[in-house]
Amino acid sequence: MYFLRSLYHYFLAWLGSQIYNQPSKKIFVIGVTGTKGKSTVIELLNAILEAAGKKTAISSSVRFKINGSSKSNLTGMSMPGRFFLQKFLFEASNVGCQYAIVEVTSQGILQHRHNSIDFDAVFLTNLEPEHIEAHGSYENYRSSKVKLFYDVAHNSLKQPKYFFINSDARDHSYFSEAVKGLGNIIFYNKKDIAALRIKTKLIGEFNRENIAAAIAFARSRGIDWDIIRDAIERFDGVPGRLEFVQRIPFAVIVDYAHTPDSLEKVYQTVRREVLKVKSPKSKVNGRMICVLGSAGGGRDVWKRPVMGEIAARYCDQIILTNEDPFDEDPIEIIDEIEAGIMNDNKKKVKKIVDRKEAIRAAIKMAKKSDAIIMTGKGCESYIRVVGEKQIPWNEKEVALKILNHETIEI
Repeated sequence: MYFLRSLYHYFLAWLGSQIYNQPSKKIFVIGVTGTKGKSTVIELLNAILEAAGKKTAISSSVRFKINGSSKSNLTGMSMPGRFFLQKFLFEASNVGCQYAIVEVTSQGILQHRHNSIDFDAVFLTNLEPEHIEAHGSYENYRSSKVKLFYDVAHNSLKQPKYFFINSDARDHSYFSEAVKGLGNIIFYNKKDIAALRIKTKLIGEFNRENIAAAIAFARSRGIDWDIIRDAIERFDGVPGRLEFVQRIPFAVIVDYAHTPDSLEKVYQTVRREVLKVKSPKSKVNGRMICVLGSAGGGRDVWKRPVMGEIAARYCDQIILTNEDPFDEDPIEIIDEIEAGIMNDNKKKVKKIVDRKEAIRAAIKMAKKSDAIIMTGKGCESYIRVVGEKQIPWNEKEVALKILNHETIEI
């Protein structure tokens, strides 16, 4: 049965390519994969290429863009199937786009959505455990990501081919071995930008990795350094990724972090760069108030108590709430997150199922110099509940309306 499903998806990918006359042959196609950072790397690449006068197209979890036309991704899929990508590449090449930047996911790879696309370049941003239930193990998840590199190396008709690999990423050697001798392997890491003196608006060590990725690509294309630097310094960030709703009198921040590793890195960044806490013994200027939940539908159940444990270590106040329960009971999900919080930390925990009320409670308890960090939703447009129902949602807008004492209709 698995073989037949795989064959079916492979056939769809090939058929889409034929229907749209193999559009990837007419445009420089960049694939970006990894556990996190994909959307930011994509937007950084786009910013630099546009600054260099290039026409670009983007397909990501955040938006679909073809040259000057852009719309939010409301599909619920980071890498849509059913001929979507082939049509996207066809339309991009038809209006003269020179570059198409595509977010490539592990589940999309399993369904062969990358097949029949002739990629010129692919990126590995990083690798951490995710989608374990869907793949069966971390090793299977890793193999899915490696398959993108292997397939591009062996099957893409483009020459030359470029493979950009974060040398600080877990298991990065699997990726370089998969393409060895079959293209240009370019390693990068956050240390690459240490001496460049770039004044970026982005905060967090992980964003240094994302910037390094974009610089490595831009230099491989011979883009002038002044153009690269200016584009990065003007770059405002990606909606829902460490996005500030306000900075004073207390910070309110929205972030998409939905894995233990990304959650910990976001919390570390907020404490170090927003609250200015240099070490555990440093004087605390304000409190970190954390609003978090975890997705339902059988998605990575293992991570729920782990995220609770991380929140207990970094947050001064914790509000556990709903995220995307799908067909699960939101209260049970919240209880599973709380299970990772030791008894002596449970006094700083509140459980408020209604996410809107959870955000309201966080704002109500915030004082000058505090920081509220809301994770899990980012710029997503829906909360997904039982029966595949989607409730419209905009995390930043909800927070703004509460801050401005406006009525919220959800």
